Amino acid sequence: MDCRTRIISNDYADLIVDFDLEENMLENTAGDFCFYQVEDNLRIFYVNREELPDLSLSDYRYLYLPVCYGLMQNGGVVPSGFNTLALEDSGILRVQREPLALTGSGCIFACIDSGIDYTNAVFKREDGSSRILAIWDQEEQGGTPPEGFLYGSEYVRAQINEALQSENPLEVVPTTDISGRHGTALASIAAGSSINEGDTFLGGAPDTDIVIVKLKQAKQYLREYYLVPEGTPCYQENDILTALKYVAGFARTAKRPVCICLGLGSSFGDHAGNSLLERYIGRLNARRNIAVVVPAGNEGNSGHHYRAVFAKEDVNPIREAEIRVGEGNRGFIAEIWGSVPNYFSISLRSPGGEEIRDISFRLDTTRIYDFVYSETRVTVDALLVEQVSGQQLVVMRFEEPTPGVWTIGIRSEETTVLAVCDIWLPIKQFLTGETYFLEPSPYITLTAPATGQSAMCVSAYNGTTRGFYQESGRGYTRANLIKPDFSAPGANVSAVIGAVSGTGAAAAITAGAVLQFMQWAVVEGNAPLVNGVEIKNYFIRGARRDTSLNWPNQEQGYGQLDIFETFERLRRV
Repeated sequence: MDCRTRIISNDYADLIVDFDLEENMLENTAGDFCFYQVEDNLRIFYVNREELPDLSLSDYRYLYLPVCYGLMQNGGVVPSGFNTLALEDSGILRVQREPLALTGSGCIFACIDSGIDYTNAVFKREDGSSRILAIWDQEEQGGTPPEGFLYGSEYVRAQINEALQSENPLEVVPTTDISGRHGTALASIAAGSSINEGDTFLGGAPDTDIVIVKLKQAKQYLREYYLVPEGTPCYQENDILTALKYVAGFARTAKRPVCICLGLGSSFGDHAGNSLLERYIGRLNARRNIAVVVPAGNEGNSGHHYRAVFAKEDVNPIREAEIRVGEGNRGFIAEIWGSVPNYFSISLRSPGGEEIRDISFRLDTTRIYDFVYSETRVTVDALLVEQVSGQQLVVMRFEEPTPGVWTIGIRSEETTVLAVCDIWLPIKQFLTGETYFLEPSPYITLTAPATGQSAMCVSAYNGTTRGFYQESGRGYTRANLIKPDFSAPGANVSAVIGAVSGTGAAAAITAGAVLQFMQWAVVEGNAPLVNGVEIKNYFIRGARRDTSLNWPNQEQGYGQLDIFETFERLRRV
């Protein structure tokens, strides 16, 4: 069996590792595996599931299990005519005009998402030819993969132009965007063409070239492990890693600046930037002529985060996190992260009063609990020391939870220092029925990879009122790093499919501004070696800050995006 077949087969498990796994776990697998090397020792292995143990933290490192990511659009699409409010409020329209006249010319916009409707006029030039350099459809296996990659099908501009001239384009280039047209929306916001001199439509960087990666859907065994509802768009961390490597290659081979927009997010992880994906994004963002923009997520108002703080010598070292579970909930995962040097013991009480006391794990173990008076099964994985963060980690997987209030008891066993314990539930798209904490904290609700140190993390504000968009994720990170970096318009932003809301739209607006800056810096030679970290800090310096608020803050970081003011400050300097 070739590696391409293993990559797409649900019979093979995917593992992301940063060491030579062949010398360890795979020595007894009869050789039924293959791997793809992302860089150095960062590899993705595809291994026969029959030769591996079931998914659990006692058998795998938490870091190496691919996390599932969802699309960062909040609510549905609102039918609406085109307006330029978001472009105006972020300063993009003023920078498009003379004397700067920055439209992303000579740059590349890369969108890693649900795909694109390449036949839409907003991705064409005036002569009808495509502005898209390439599309890598990871799901479509009927074509040829990109050079250096093992799966999916790549379609380049010549093939796309041929398709556009045919009566049935999808017979020539069989790729489209069917997951709510999320990728199409973000690409149009960031890089849509000027139609009727901008009266009908206009994106942030209308003259940039475009590269698209349509991510393949997560394998069924992972969807089942994370209890993702059927039909919900869901993408694996390792496919995002390969997509990033693919689009970063355009900066090197085409010798052009690339802005990468990720419209994805996940609540799984330590919320401190330690995932392999976040660390890889950090390395990309430090390379010259590459910038990665990520959304803050839409979990700020979801009630999916609980924080317990224990003061030194707290007289009551016990907290109770109550989770309201509604009817029709198939199941969910709760991740509990406890701070160093503390040790926390955990208990669980069902809505019917059955209780599991003192789930205390001094060694890494997996335990399964079946409740007598309900069909609920809870699998508990525990690590006293998670290998990268050093934090205590408990993962509770609820299957067929009884409706009502479930109570997680948290006891701090160390009373000599300040202790903090956080619990996160999945993003709202990955839940069926109502599931939320009765006493949630809206802070530290950024979704990965927004908690990474180097990526440009963008929350959302309402461009009409300039008030904070309440559904937006909020900082800081669990390591107290100041995130988000700034905010951008994210409420009712005009896309080619209608008005969309969420931090995905805010990230796309920001990507348009990044492409404008890259044209000025790299294409026009004003700062030819600029990287994503530098661009982020140029934008922070130019951000709009209301003097009545304290900055930075957990909602909008260092302010609201204003690329025109960024150039004004450069001029004054």
